[in-house]
Parts: sequence; structure tokens; C-alpha cells
Amino acid sequence: MNVLTHLSDIFGAAFSAQGLDPSLGEVVVSARPDLGQFQCNGALPAAKQAGRNPREIAQAIVYAVEVRPEFAALSLAGPGFINIALTDDALTSYASAMRNNRLGIDPVGDPKRVLVDYGGPNVAKDMHVGHLRATIIGDSLARIGKFVGHDVLGDAHFGDWGTQMGQVIIGIQERIPDLPYFDQAITDGYPDVSPVSMADLQEIYPDISGRANTDPAIAEAARLATVELQQGRPGYLALWKHLVNVSQASQRADFHDLGVEFDLWYGEATVHELIDPLIERLKSTGVATQSKGALVIDVAEPDDKMDIPPLLLLKGDGAYLYTTTDVATLQMRMDEMQRQELLYVVDARQALHFEQVFRAGRKAGIVPDDVVLEHIKFGTMNGPDGKPFQTRKGGVVKLRDLIDMVTDAGLERLAESKFTDYSEEERVEIARLVGLAALKFGELSNHRQSDYLFDLERFTSLIGKTGPYLQYAVVRTQSILREAREAGWEPANLIEPTVDTERRLMLELLRTPDVITRAWSTRAPNHIAEFAYELAQQFNRFYEECHILSEPDEARKASWLGLVDLTGRTLTLLLDLLGIDVPEHM
Repeated sequence: MNVLTHLSDIFGAAFSAQGLDPSLGEVVVSARPDLGQFQCNGALPAAKQAGRNPREIAQAIVYAVEVRPEFAALSLAGPGFINIALTDDALTSYASAMRNNRLGIDPVGDPKRVLVDYGGPNVAKDMHVGHLRATIIGDSLARIGKFVGHDVLGDAHFGDWGTQMGQVIIGIQERIPDLPYFDQAITDGYPDVSPVSMADLQEIYPDISGRANTDPAIAEAARLATVELQQGRPGYLALWKHLVNVSQASQRADFHDLGVEFDLWYGEATVHELIDPLIERLKSTGVATQSKGALVIDVAEPDDKMDIPPLLLLKGDGAYLYTTTDVATLQMRMDEMQRQELLYVVDARQALHFEQVFRAGRKAGIVPDDVVLEHIKFGTMNGPDGKPFQTRKGGVVKLRDLIDMVTDAGLERLAESKFTDYSEEERVEIARLVGLAALKFGELSNHRQSDYLFDLERFTSLIGKTGPYLQYAVVRTQSILREAREAGWEPANLIEPTVDTERRLMLELLRTPDVITRAWSTRAPNHIAEFAYELAQQFNRFYEECHILSEPDEARKASWLGLVDLTGRTLTLLLDLLGIDVPEHM
């Protein structure tokens, strides 16, 4: 049960009985714990609406609810703030209700069909640090959405149909011109094995892409190859399939090692067969019009505060752009997947692109007004110099190198700690989990729209606001429970708290449903990261003050073990929603 929702319902009913909007009864965690555990601040806005004295309204609300047995104290502060304290019995009852499989968190009553578009690597390129934020944020949002009860699909949405494909085809032809893919007289029977590896592509693509920027002849050849590929030239299509397979094999391995999985591995080319019929329909209905030889959709609105240029649907030579495939992808996600919410986790610098695509989707009648379209923007991950994170030589950091970097840092942290009695295999696995926790928590503890500094030494610390610190808190709960069971003690139902740290830990746990709900509604996993840290801090205070295993009162000991178990399971859930796994030992 969401305690804040429950309390808000109680106070909302009291406001309604006064002829006021029940939403004014919203209850929040108190900003002044010395005055109360929770507070309701609705009397002030109610006074403005009703033309009444706010303190008078607040007093009437208190009179209406104070008869309820769960309230230990209700008091007024200032012009009408209501401070709320629960009885220890109510607090224990609410905390005890969390000890079910979902920690007392009910699934949403109106689940939606959601698609989260994240990851977004391009074929023929190694993934790099620029893909990290989209992947980690998108994975966390997909996890949160699924947990709260929505039908969520995660789609990697590969860039596999654009100009870079034509460039790579030309680059391969330069190096191996006798391949059958380039002979237009050969239309089938192509080799089953790719003529190039991912390592080859890492040499070919940067070289040909760089030269295409300076050599008009190469740029034109790549443009023609892109058009011919999109128009279905057999040899190019056969070679393209090899490039996709080779790239995806490498990228799937990187995603797997990052602890990220997708429900769908679709690319831009997935919607290729939809494009021509879509364009014909948009032309016939007048949604798409000719402009300077190109086909565009005018998406500007009369009340726009800034210039919104038309969406370019087709270039003058008939080539598709990623705007073309994005509009067609909207159609597929509506018609075939019947999604009700589409979340695009993409760099903030793509804001104009998605504004154009979303408007085009609405204008074309592809996306109904009641379907949610959101660009989940994010900032950049910067190095110590405040600039986008790079290698020491100034190049782009490959995602694979970054994963290896945080794993090595995890090994260094383990070497510095007192935990050394592990096999080499265990140490490497623990280091991998610690490194990934450092990386993901360092990312997700910041609001997604903020730029942040990548500080590997700080992120991997076992103390402070870090992923490893949270992992260690969970490991500590499991160690306590393991030691208790070896001594014959088991967690039991919670009993009323007798010390303040125990009481505060129960209160902290009660925030869990509200925090998870808020993280989903705001599309901001940092709420969960921040709360997980605060919960771990509160647990450590409880652990230091309450000597659980040496407590002589057996009922109290069993209750404390129940609280340890509840805290461990809650932290494990919160970390899982952030994509962070916890090792058995640290």
C-alpha cells in the first residue's frame, strides 16, 4: 500500500467535506521532521480559492480526521500547514504490509502499452560512450515501467539504413572490388559468410566517412550506393545483411556485458516496406508537398515561439532519411504494436528532430491525440575538464573499453578492501558487478537532463553516494540474515519500534511506493537512486545502534531481523530498477 496515497485520500475526503477540491488533501513527507513525519499544505491554496482564513480551514480538517486511530498527533504550523505523526502501531502495520512479494506496491490500475526506444547504435560502428546514457536511462525506465504494471517493450532501434551504409559499401568495394556483391550480373547465390569482420569495419568506416567529407566524388558514390541499397539492389542488400549481422553480434555482446537486454532488436530498415505506401498516402492527402525538389511535411504551428522547419521526408534523389524511417516507425508502432505511449530516450540535441517527427505523426493521422509521444532528453557525460568524456588522446571512448575500465577499477577497490579470500573467478565477477554499479549509479543519480562529470575513482568508492556503497548495504543485510539462520533465528513479523532509528527506518521504507511511482511519472530514475542512498544510510544507522544478533529479547530480535529482511529486499528491488545487480559477497 502507498501510505502517502492512503493519507492523501483521508485528507482529501476531509477537504471535500468542506466543499473544497479533494486534491488539496495531498500528503507529503515532512520537510520538518522535528514537527511531524508527514504534512498537508492544502489549506493555503484552499483559502485563496474559497476566500477563507487558511488556519481556520486547516483546523477544520484536523477536527475531521483526528478521530482516526492511526494518528498519534496532528498540529498546525504557520498559516495553516498540518503536521502529521502516525502511531507506532500504525507505522508497524504499514511496514508489515510491505513484507509481501511486491513490497506492498500494487500494480497500476490502468496499465498502458508502452514502448521505450533506447540504445540506438549504428551498424558498422563500435558502440561508444555516447550510447551509454541512452542505454542506461532507457533500460532503467523500461524496468520501472514493467514493475509498476505497464506492458513495456524495449527497442534498440538500430541505425541500419542511412548514408553510412552506402559509405561502408563503397569502402568495402575499394578494398575488395572482386566480391560478387558488386557485380550487377549476379543476383543471387551470395556467400553465407561475411567478407568483413567488425574489426575490418572499424578501419573501413572512419576512413571512408572522413574522405567522403572532403572528396565530392566519394560522397557522390556513397550517395548513389545508399539510394541503390534502399531501392533493393540484390548485391548491396546481401552485403548489407552481413554488415547488420556482424555489427549486431558485437553490439549484443556489449549490451549483455552492460547488463542490458532488449525485447526488440529492430532497425530503421524494419519499416522499409511501409515507406512507399506511406509516402503515396501522404502525397495524395496533401500532408506531404514538394519543396525545392524534395518532399516535405510542413509542421509549423501559428503559435510557435521559434522557427520549426518542415520535416524532410524524401531527398530530391529519392533517398530516405532517418526522418523518413522515424515517421514510418511511428506507423508500425501504432498499427502493428498498438502502443499507447512511446518514449524516445535520445540526446537533448535531437529535440528539434523529435518535435518535427511527432508533429508529422499527428498531422498525418498516424498517431491519435490520446497516444503519448515523449522525447526523454538527456545531457552529456563529461570528463574532469568539463568537456565530453574522451580518451587521453582526444578520441571517442568505446563502450567496450569503458566496461573494461570500470571492471578494472572494481578489482582495484576489492584489492584495497579487507575482502580478499575469494577465488580469482569470484573476484573478477564481483569486480564486474561493482564496476557496473559504479557506472550506472554514477549516471542515474543525476537527473537525466543534467550534464555530469565522470569520476571513476569517486564512483567506485565503497563509501558515500555510490553504487558499490549500496551494494555493500544489501550484502550486509544478507550477511546478518545468514548468520542469524546459522544460529537458528528467523525473521518474524514486525513489532512496534522502541528506538528512534528503528522508527525512522520504518518511515523511510514507507516512502518506497511513492518514490517508484514518481520516478515513472517524471521519467526520472534519479528519484530511485537518491532514495536508495537515503534508505541505505538509514539502515546503517539502525545497524550501528541496534545490536541485532546480540539482542536478548527474542521477539525484538526476530522483529529486527524482519526489518533487516525488508530493507534488504527493498534495496535489492531499487537497485534492480536501476539495472544494478548485487554480488553475494563483497
